[in-house]
Amino acid sequence: MTLKYTGSPKFILAGFTGNKDIQVLYFIIFLLIYLLTLLGNIILLITLRAESSLHTPMYFFLSNLAVLEIGYTSVTLPKLLAISLGTAKTISLPECLVQTYFFFFLGSTECFLLAVMAYDRYLAICNPLRYSTLMCNRVCVFLSLGSWITGFLNPCPPIIMFSRLHFCGNVINHFFCDIPPLLNLSCSNTHVLSTAIFISSFVIVLGTFLLTMLSYAVILFNLLKMSSAKGRQKAFSTCSAHLTVVLLLYGTVIFMYVTPAAQQSRETNKLVSFIYSGVTPMLNPVVYSLRNEDVKKALKRMMLRKFCLASQSY
Repeated sequence: MTLKYTGSPKFILAGFTGNKDIQVLYFIIFLLIYLLTLLGNIILLITLRAESSLHTPMYFFLSNLAVLEIGYTSVTLPKLLAISLGTAKTISLPECLVQTYFFFFLGSTECFLLAVMAYDRYLAICNPLRYSTLMCNRVCVFLSLGSWITGFLNPCPPIIMFSRLHFCGNVINHFFCDIPPLLNLSCSNTHVLSTAIFISSFVIVLGTFLLTMLSYAVILFNLLKMSSAKGRQKAFSTCSAHLTVVLLLYGTVIFMYVTPAAQQSRETNKLVSFIYSGVTPMLNPVVYSLRNEDVKKALKRMMLRKFCLASQSY
């Protein structure tokens, strides 16, 4: 007989499989990734704020992305650290819904922000004479707020529908309250909800991805026509960092939520989920620092100033 949970059930997050020694190793790895993510994005934010040369639309959107990545990893990794230690494996339904909501709120916002950043690069490279007019401060704020508000609203209908489900199990075979394993535990009819989530994911993920790729297709076409090798190299420098981040994120997200193959292996799903929820936010500031000459130079200047001030104090 299947037990049906009503009211506010307590779920158990299974996390990653392994014995006690493996779990300790997981904890160390996850902790390092979380700390590096926080440190990298905070340093990037400080650099973008401190250097007046980086007070441009592109780096304004990059600041938004850095803030988002800090929140994105904080939704799942602290709980994953507790699970790896064998403590706080349980999570209530309201806590689970809150975690799911913020995960998809920030994930949707990131998709929109990446599309906006690609559009910004398109204007800067393909319409340089009109760039300052087309991407003025008001437009930057509007596009940024639009990304956050749209991302904020996107998970609301599915979460409301989720809160009305009944569950016949309480072990979530994942490290956070993701949608597929939650649906597997439900004994309610989830066809409408599953269809709505698939359509939403398809539209947002593939829609923003196609818009981003369209911007870069036009950028590439214009770069090939550019006569200045130095200008082409600088444009490639600013675009390659963003394009690397885009491919890292969308490659894993499309596999997880849009393609039918994502339902084959639960352990593979957990690994892929960890890549885009933990590894990618850690790599973003590294990618932007190493592949972007402006950020590298600004970071060096900031570190040199700090070193000089420290030397003078002694």
